[in-house]
Amino acid sequence: MTTNQHTISYPVMEHFYTLQGEGVHTGKAAYFIRLGGCDVGCVWCDVKDSWDATVHPAMTSGEIVGIAVRHQGRIAVITGGEPAMYDLTDLCNKLHKAGFNAHIETSGAYPISRDLDWVTLSPKKFKAPLQESLAKADELKVVVFHKSDLEWAEQHAAMVGPDCILFLQPEWSKREIITPLIIDYIRQHPKWQLSLQTHKYINIP
Repeated sequence: MTTNQHTISYPVMEHFYTLQGEGVHTGKAAYFIRLGGCDVGCVWCDVKDSWDATVHPAMTSGEIVGIAVRHQGRIAVITGGEPAMYDLTDLCNKLHKAGFNAHIETSGAYPISRDLDWVTLSPKKFKAPLQESLAKADELKVVVFHKSDLEWAEQHAAMVGPDCILFLQPEWSKREIITPLIIDYIRQHPKWQLSLQTHKYINIP
């Protein structure tokens, strides 16, 4: 992120208008803003091209929001990479002024801006989430790659607030094996819900 008294800019890998594919807001129209830069390093990450912030063009908050407002939806999802690496205050303020709700998808490894309206926290084993970030989560979305991840999910469920919505989501490459396992687990532990990457099933961004 670069900043001076007139402008704040972020490395933007891509930005696009689509439908939210996972979690609580599945099926809602949303403008996605994918910021470059991540040091969490998940081996199964499906956007590894986002890791190096230096290869992505800088866009100011005003430029980002100026494009987002051309679309009808008024949810903006800030994702990455790891978007919480950056101070998102200016971007959130401009989104709010334009009538957007500002959502984030984060690993929780960095402090989360108080200006966000919805926090989806997806913890990663490679860099643990901060307790203060877990406390701000509106939904906890645990990606399950192996059966042992279910116990790991429970550990994180014990650290979020009482109103946080709990999701288990099969890792895409293991979905045929893991999805039945998750379904059976949720039957036995109904505090959890199933999240699927519906955007991949219907082939939208």
